[in-house]
Amino acid sequence: MTEQATGAPKPHPRAPRGGPQPAATVEHVTGAQSLIRSLESVGADTVFGIPGGAILPAYDPMMDSTRVRHVLVRHEQGAGHAATGYAQATGRVGVCMATSGPGATNLVTPIADAHMDSVPLVAITGQVASRAIGTDAFQEADICGITLPVTKHNFLVTDPADIPRTIAEAFHIASTGRPGPVLVDIAKDALQAETTFSWPPTHDLPGYRPVSRPHAKQIREAARLITAARRPVLYVGGGVIKSAASAELLALAEFARIPVTTTLMGLGSFPDTHPLHVGMPGMHGSVTAVTALQKSDLIIAIGARFDDRVTGKLDSFAPAAKIVHADIDPAEIGKNRAADVPIVGDAKDVLGDLLAALRTEAEAGSTGDYTAWRELLGRWRETYPLGYDLPEDGSLSPQQVIERIGRLAPENTIYTAGVGQHQMWAAHYLTFDRPGTWLNSGGLGTMGYAVPAALGAKAGRPDATVWAVDGDGCFQMTNQELVTAALNNIPIKVAIINNGALGMVRQWQTLFYNQRYSNTVLHSGPNGEGPAGDAGATRGTRVPDFVKLAEAMGCVGLRCEDPEDLDAVIEKANSINDRPVVVDFIVHEDAMVWPMVAAGTSNDEVMAARGVRPDFGDSDD
Repeated sequence: MTEQATGAPKPHPRAPRGGPQPAATVEHVTGAQSLIRSLESVGADTVFGIPGGAILPAYDPMMDSTRVRHVLVRHEQGAGHAATGYAQATGRVGVCMATSGPGATNLVTPIADAHMDSVPLVAITGQVASRAIGTDAFQEADICGITLPVTKHNFLVTDPADIPRTIAEAFHIASTGRPGPVLVDIAKDALQAETTFSWPPTHDLPGYRPVSRPHAKQIREAARLITAARRPVLYVGGGVIKSAASAELLALAEFARIPVTTTLMGLGSFPDTHPLHVGMPGMHGSVTAVTALQKSDLIIAIGARFDDRVTGKLDSFAPAAKIVHADIDPAEIGKNRAADVPIVGDAKDVLGDLLAALRTEAEAGSTGDYTAWRELLGRWRETYPLGYDLPEDGSLSPQQVIERIGRLAPENTIYTAGVGQHQMWAAHYLTFDRPGTWLNSGGLGTMGYAVPAALGAKAGRPDATVWAVDGDGCFQMTNQELVTAALNNIPIKVAIINNGALGMVRQWQTLFYNQRYSNTVLHSGPNGEGPAGDAGATRGTRVPDFVKLAEAMGCVGLRCEDPEDLDAVIEKANSINDRPVVVDFIVHEDAMVWPMVAAGTSNDEVMAARGVRPDFGDSDD
């Protein structure tokens, strides 16, 4: 249990609460200096960003800070994803900074991404001078209005005296309750004006009272349902990682001997290698995990939200199961599936209290016996294991590449992934035994996430090896951040799973669109025959050359096409730690992600492989 907790991200120090505070020191500064002092005081040590006109006053005093490191990215989207990767890898609040107008709007995608995945993020943007707000001034955008649906809260600051309190409140809101992104938009004249700086400030957040301690009555009722169940499943989401509750989860599962399934965002919260772990559920989850939920009689959901990718067709999901749903956000409970026992509270507290309640039940002679259920799940796992076929032409299998990266990587390696086939293969064929080692864009599904998130993760945990597993489509969206990594001595490693196509979309075209590959081929023209008018182009031409591109950006570029070279290339990449490494793995284009539940269908229709429908022999169930 101690070992499991070792790799858990450390929560960010909380900003001071309202009420009596230590005596504050007062200094006369500019608003910009007050902003940097506030970031130092709240514990921020890294900011990812790009300067511009409206935010420029803040960049001058940042030069003098010895406590805040600024990483100059190449695009604001990269700044946002890097801050997210930093937050997910460390458990601290990620910080990004941009100027007004297009600088701020370029942060919208990573802010929305952080919102969907409950990542503590503070985005600081410059705004035009307060007197010009609303006049369509140069580079003006109502970024507060734009981001209102995808932030936990946002602030527009026009008075420099409000800067310390606003920054303290932003960090407090981002990191407490259900974590999420907070935007702080500061007018340029507020940054330039003279003001006073004092710390700590007093919070003014009426109505913001997140609940962390669960209600004892609900805990007792949940324990009663657990002991009465025959087929219980712990359905664990990313909330367990956010609350650093992996040790409590392990203790509960081992005490009660309940099978555990971890979502895409929850991978690493419970050891993949533990015998009670049945895999990841969902559209591309393991057959055992998908079916365990579907045929359970009790689902204990902890920090999960019954996402459509997990439930499939909602009205046919787990029809015989009662639901215990614990979440720190009361809005999530009952949103998609009605809960028989709703529990509002922090996952760490819920799991600890639930274990205590189960111990009390056991002392009174009431325990659940799930032996037959575990044996049944074991038979399913043996009958329908994860697996893949090697290409008949001797080319590289993408699953094989990812599996070998995981086997050869140093202990406690952090992995980031983009979105698509490579993301699902990484979730299946890498092993996650510790929290904070798997970072991906789960809710929003953002292509281009992997490289800048790896950059942020490595900046936050420089002693860890960080591999970004990316597709050739995702990689081409944000690969400019390799320059950032090279120039800032952030030696990440990038595996490009290069099948020459937008792989997941191509898979759907294969299965549902009669193999009509409309605009998914990346290595040549629209139909794979070369660009129009280019008689010299041939099918299979790969543009760009990722090795040359990597070298041009200050990285080591490697390529692997032969399975016999696979281990040697990976080991060479692992041995280079003085600059970023990019490996272009040329893989077979026809590989697909299995298992699969087609969109809009019931989880009962899970396919173990193409044309293979599992038979559980339970027609009378």
